[in-house]
Amino acid sequence: MLKSNPNSIFTKVTLLVISTLTVMSGATIAPSLPAMREHFSNVPNADYLVRLALTLPALFIALGAPLVGIIIDKLGRKPLLIIALIIYGIAGSSGLVLNSLNFILVGRALLGISVAGIMTTATTLIADYYIGAVRAQFLGLQAAFMGLGGVFFLSFGGFIADINWRYPFGIYSFSLLLVPCAVFFLTEPERNQAINPNQGIVSETPQSLPVNLVIITYGIGILTQIVFYLIPVQLPFYLKQLFSAGASQSGLAIALATLFSAMASLLYRQIKAKLSFTAIYGIAFLNMGIGYCFISLGTAYPVVLLGLAVAGSGLGLLMPNMNFCLTSVTPDAMRGKILSGVTTSLFLGQFLSPLLSQPISSRLGLATTYASAGGFMLVLAAIALVTLWKWR
Repeated sequence: MLKSNPNSIFTKVTLLVISTLTVMSGATIAPSLPAMREHFSNVPNADYLVRLALTLPALFIALGAPLVGIIIDKLGRKPLLIIALIIYGIAGSSGLVLNSLNFILVGRALLGISVAGIMTTATTLIADYYIGAVRAQFLGLQAAFMGLGGVFFLSFGGFIADINWRYPFGIYSFSLLLVPCAVFFLTEPERNQAINPNQGIVSETPQSLPVNLVIITYGIGILTQIVFYLIPVQLPFYLKQLFSAGASQSGLAIALATLFSAMASLLYRQIKAKLSFTAIYGIAFLNMGIGYCFISLGTAYPVVLLGLAVAGSGLGLLMPNMNFCLTSVTPDAMRGKILSGVTTSLFLGQFLSPLLSQPISSRLGLATTYASAGGFMLVLAAIALVTLWKWR
């Protein structure tokens, strides 16, 4: 049994706030990039290296997550989470003082590894602490907090970047304040058990793993993140091309998608109570497909905003659905490994998105790129619908 009650408000808030750290890893310093490039203008390949500072954490998150999954299943969740929080704060904020762009990139790589530890461990602890509808609700809350955290940290990072390009790096030191919270309010769960916080009953989880379902879930994570990241990567250029939109309009548009994503995540428990995992995937794919088709029309700024809201609502259902689906069928002893694969798939998709979308958008244009992405998501929605029909 756990030594502390997972229903404690301190335990819940600690897990939720820690989860917001994952969305800070890349985008927080995005507003600093132009001034950062100017500061390091005398460095060879500065344009490329400064942009790499934004995407490098995603690559190391994807590479580090599988190792994290193995470690936490063998050695435990809490010790690695505390270490990851400390590395996150030190490596993330290193840009405040480092004068070498190469050393800043090393710090960004270490940041990515720490995020792999934080995201995988936090989600695994949620699955350890809660089962059933309570787990579904908490995974929805986690996704919502991550979305709202993204809105806050993006906005705050942009504000202080106007003062000095180094200041957004200081935001990462926030994780050091969470170390005492993790020490005092989180408890290492015993292996091969899960607690029902409503009834206080130890409940066994499945001890065999449906490999095909795991592979399909990972594939969904990669593909949907490739599509979703068309918004933060390409939307500012698209809006500038269409409406001569400034940074504030682009920021508002991206924040709107994130806001609707968070709202959908908050509703996940109620939706899951009525629909199957496959049905929710179908709705999520459909919303993303319709949303991207609206974005591709580009007839007016409000139409693009509508598309972003619809697409964001689809995305908000995906992450809790993926995590809840896998935690429902994964043996306790393998939970860290399996959830680390979700982390890898999500951030691998984010890393691949600009590499795949840039050649397409350069050749076909951004409107066609968004239309193609929308069409692809509608195909996935149709596949989910056919699968649901066959099972019934």
